Amino acid sequence: MTPPEAMTSSLDALAREAAALGAGAPAPLTAAEAEVSRVMQICNACRYCEGSCAVFPAMTRRLEFGKADVHYLSNLCHNCGACLHACQYAPPHEFGVNVPRAMAVVRGQTYSDYAFPRAFGAAYRNNGLVLSLALAAGLALFLVLGIAMQGSLWHEPMAGNFYAVFPHNLLVALFGSVFGFSVLALAIGVTRFWRDISPGETPPGGNAPAVAEATHNALRLKYLDGGHGEGCHNEDDGFTLARRRYHHYTFYGFMLCLASTSVATLYHYAFGWEAPYPVTSLPVVLGTVGGIGLLVGPIGLWRLNRRRHPEHGDRSQTTMDRGFIALLFLTSLTGLLLLALRDTGAMALLLAIHLGVVMAFFATLPYGKFAHGVFRSAALLKWAIERRLPSRLQLGSD
Repeated sequence: MTPPEAMTSSLDALAREAAALGAGAPAPLTAAEAEVSRVMQICNACRYCEGSCAVFPAMTRRLEFGKADVHYLSNLCHNCGACLHACQYAPPHEFGVNVPRAMAVVRGQTYSDYAFPRAFGAAYRNNGLVLSLALAAGLALFLVLGIAMQGSLWHEPMAGNFYAVFPHNLLVALFGSVFGFSVLALAIGVTRFWRDISPGETPPGGNAPAVAEATHNALRLKYLDGGHGEGCHNEDDGFTLARRRYHHYTFYGFMLCLASTSVATLYHYAFGWEAPYPVTSLPVVLGTVGGIGLLVGPIGLWRLNRRRHPEHGDRSQTTMDRGFIALLFLTSLTGLLLLALRDTGAMALLLAIHLGVVMAFFATLPYGKFAHGVFRSAALLKWAIERRLPSRLQLGSD
């Protein structure tokens, strides 16, 4: 087995070689990026895992792996763990090939490197759980104190009229600005990422088929099936579909809640139907079903996260993962409690707490684990485009 000192020296040597490739290189590889480049060189010679996921076919279209290639492949990786448990060169072999761990480190690095502003991404990456909970608590306390200054936190039932506590225009201004900034920051980050990794070519037939394929693969979480449909790995070498299922609960629960808000907005502005809405109305039904999904999904993901095999490399993103999961869960929990108790005297207090959590969730959206879905979708789109283009390697030609 290669001593740790030798491995570190090897990584440093790879980083220096990458820096010396030429003046045209955008930046030298970091040690983490150099490790991905190293393992990809070994995997490219072996190709045993070529059918596992999109990473390995994309790998075979390259002979060298620069910074942009490393960022692209790392975000294309879904960390299913199939290649680790199948690899003959995995630790304790002296080659020490661990694709999931190497790519997980770089993936976390890209979330903060492409974040806007970048300092926010670095802060969240290092203290995601603490920052998430502290921001949610701080915003909720601010809103609770605002209510307390206007009177009592306990009041006569208001028939679920939230606007009697916080005026509609105030809520629109608060959440519109936070949500707008989050969308802008995410758009800037993924645009920077795309410019670095984009193939810059249009395949025959245009990009529409590639967009359709990438969307299909992203919505199905195709590459969490282990390449054979039996699922990926979590705490051991057994196959499980649990990660895929809990991700689906979380994603579609979030989308249903977003749909609920969108329908309520349409009701308010297009038809003049103001909240509160009956429990059988479309906004409430969508929000309730979505909220249940956002309880089940995050609970399952938290459980899987705590049992994750240490060799999969997710430990480098633990604080980001758990911060995001915690805010998702608290957003749903406080929202469902608010719905259940909206006709009681506790409505104003619960509303303040729920709004504080929701604001914290959207404020951290561009810097937390939510970004991985956006960056991974961009990587899936690049792969869908790239696989329709002829290979540039021209191997065997004179």
